This record gives sequence, structure tokens and C-alpha cells, in this order.
Amino acid sequence: MDIRKIKKLIEMLEESNLAELEIKEGEGSVRISRSPSGVYVQPSAPTYMPAPQAAAPLPASAPASAAPVVDAAQTPTGHAVKSPMVGTFYRSSSPGNPAFVEVGSQVKAGDAVCIIEAMKMMNQIQADKSGVISAILVGDGEPVEYDQPLVIIS
Repeated sequence: MDIRKIKKLIEMLEESNLAELEIKEGEGSVRISRSPSGVYVQPSAPTYMPAPQAAAPLPASAPASAAPVVDAAQTPTGHAVKSPMVGTFYRSSSPGNPAFVEVGSQVKAGDAVCIIEAMKMMNQIQADKSGVISAILVGDGEPVEYDQPLVIIS
């Protein structure tokens, strides 16, 4: 892909509110993602994620990260980081990796707290305030709605 096209794509990404953009041209592809300090370009091979399965009841031995950390009825007070889109909530960048945050984690504004997958795009959701994570309201792999609270920062 021509470097001028890549520069134009970066400019388009900076002017929009998109978090990530991937373009495939022939057999090559380019992925451009926002980072807290700006935009970076990452050439990549296609990655495929299995479609989320229907939620089944969790057995008693299931990992804690699979379920919400707090019941929504017992939501602590504080600042809610809300979903900017409809999609699927993930606590880590890929299966087997540690979660971005846990209850009690210290975060600064701009730190990643989760990922929302929407239309096969992985969008990092960042803390918009510094503080301590007091609740995680959504379970890993669960669908989320626009403006739904995801985590609480106190």
C-alpha cells in the first residue's frame, strides 16, 4: 500500500472518533489504531476470533473474570465508565491474557479498562477519570448496549 494512502488514513482516523481502522488491499492489510499518546500504524495479518457463544450458567469452578464482579443492584457510587457503542465486552486483550483492570486497581485517565468488540473491530475503552476501580458491572463476553455502565471508578 502506498505511504500517501496510509498518511491519508491516519488523518481520517485523527479527525473521526473511531478507535481503530483496518484496510485490506489485495493480499496486504494495514491496521491503524489510536493509542493514549496518538495514532500508530500496525501492519498485521488477518486475525479471526470465534463468535461469542450463548451465555450458559457458570459452574462453581468458573474463573471469576467470566462473571460480573458486582451485581448491578448493588452498584457502588462513583463515576461510571459507560459503553460508547453496542458490542461485546471483554476484560482482556485476548483469551488467557490478564484483565486490564480488577476491583481495587488504580487507574489514570486514559488507561484501558476493557475492550468492546463491535462489527469485528476491537475498541479499547479508556478511563475518563483517575481513581480506583470499585466495581466491574459486566461479565467477560457479555453483550453491552450504548451508554451502559461498564465499570465504576471512585
